[in-house]
Amino acid sequence: QVQLVESGGGLVQAGDSLRLSCAASGRTFSRYSMGWFRQAPGKEREFVSAISWSRGDIYYGESMKGRFTLSGDNSKSTVTLHMTSLEPEDTAVYACAVRPTFCYAYDCPREREWPFWGQGTQVTVSS
Repeated sequence: QVQLVESGGGLVQAGDSLRLSCAASGRTFSRYSMGWFRQAPGKEREFVSAISWSRGDIYYGESMKGRFTLSGDNSKSTVTLHMTSLEPEDTAVYACAVRPTFCYAYDCPREREWPFWGQGTQVTVSS
């Protein structure tokens, strides 16, 4: 099994920045991906960003491009999502996920391909 621990959520104002971190532990994989999804109240879960180790390729959801930046440390199995210019529409529970394969632009957003999930962290952006 894989355990994921997220941190960094909170309440911010529109235009602010916030960093979310995720650390994975437990089973290890030679090839795997770590990513973030979010779910706002009453909406479906949405792909935010992901990185495929050990390739290092990073992908973003369309509405996050240019505002969110994903970075990580493969040796520590950690990822950090730096979110800038936050908008009230970014309010959601952000959850970290791991899949034991590479993901690519066309399939990173498929949440059913991600078997391991964290509990999620709440991000609230006030106007």
